[in-house]
Amino acid sequence: MNFIEKLKGKKCLVIGAGITGMAVQKALSDFGAKVDIFDEKKSSQSGVVNTIPDEIDLAVVSPGWRLDHQVIKDLRISGAQIISEIDFAWEVKNVLAPNQKWIALTGTNGKTTTIKMVESIFNSANIKGKACGNVGETVIETVCRQEPLDYLALELSSFQIEWSNAAKFEAIALLNISEDHIDWHGTYEKYIAAKLKLVTHSKVKIANKSDPILATKLKNQEVIWFSLATPSKGELGLVEDLLIDRAFAGSKDHAHEIAELGDIKPSVPHNVSNALAAAALSLAIGINHKDIKAGLSKFTPDHHRMELVLEENDIKWIDDSKATNPHAAIASLLSNFNIIWIAGGLAKGASMDELVQRCSNRIKSVLLIGEDKELIADTFVKLSKSVPIKKFEKSTDSRQLMLEVVSHAKGIAVPGDTVLLAPACASMDQFVSYAERGELFSAAVRELAK
Repeated sequence: MNFIEKLKGKKCLVIGAGITGMAVQKALSDFGAKVDIFDEKKSSQSGVVNTIPDEIDLAVVSPGWRLDHQVIKDLRISGAQIISEIDFAWEVKNVLAPNQKWIALTGTNGKTTTIKMVESIFNSANIKGKACGNVGETVIETVCRQEPLDYLALELSSFQIEWSNAAKFEAIALLNISEDHIDWHGTYEKYIAAKLKLVTHSKVKIANKSDPILATKLKNQEVIWFSLATPSKGELGLVEDLLIDRAFAGSKDHAHEIAELGDIKPSVPHNVSNALAAAALSLAIGINHKDIKAGLSKFTPDHHRMELVLEENDIKWIDDSKATNPHAAIASLLSNFNIIWIAGGLAKGASMDELVQRCSNRIKSVLLIGEDKELIADTFVKLSKSVPIKKFEKSTDSRQLMLEVVSHAKGIAVPGDTVLLAPACASMDQFVSYAERGELFSAAVRELAK
């Protein structure tokens, strides 16, 4: 009997009643399993329980549930098999689409943009493939399509990697690693280890040579490096205004043009780095340089990623609400000058020291919101006392809060300034999501600043 056949009549528990959990529940039900969903936060939802049923055979865990959560401990004691939603999708794939190949990437920042670049390259190359995982459809939904796809490009979080052991990849890319989700992993070292675990599950390993953590941790491994520097043999990089491949161009003595800087939108440094990673993943599965260039040139970033909302009276208003940690905010801040910076929210245990040290000379004023605004304010007081700081009290009316922030920014902005929402923090203390935070900012800008 194959994996799917063995599910029929099996007593299964899905941990988590979010988007992923509901998709897993549907798949298990379709395969004939008896399914309950456990979620302590959504116990009033139909079909969701907040206690563990007896005699569970298989538990499938959604992303974000800690390994030391009490329900996980109780399931282990009971003898239930526990797997991640990624490993569940992998086992299903091996039955429904055994020839389907997976590639994946992870990193603290740039994951969604890069994986969507890969999907754009798939489209240009007429490959039956799709981006999924932490973006768009869940992996199990994509695997269970009536007509199987040839390739899946997975965006994976540290949570998903930490939980997963079975999935194997044709190629993986590591974009960068900086402090994030320390509250979940416990320490920075454990967060790093979760990201690097992906390396052990792939045939081809691709990594950012400019990232100090990756350069140190992977220096003795067989890695295809990319960076914004001139590429050595076996690497991808930049030569003047060209993205160059010296890893997949036949002989390592040869170089091949991937794209021009003008093909990458926006052509700011961290986005060019994303494009090199997407190109490397695509080259690793045999896509040619011409199709990669076409896919990159057609790609435009999603909303809330360095999105120019308005340019009025020589003042730019930029929504980068997706910058939910200091590393992402640094990339935004270093891409602009004369910045009125809107920041704050949930810092998730991350330090703001590096951000202030590297970026304070570009910041004219700081407007702080959210739960951890004092953390950011204290860091400026410690490392850059000269930058003016304005704090906004926490509000239950998110729209009104953003109107107040934008109104204040309008009052102090002068021609040549950039008002930048790049919070360096998660949004859930005052907003439904980073998307809502960005939408309310954009709406306030259009209402007040035009």
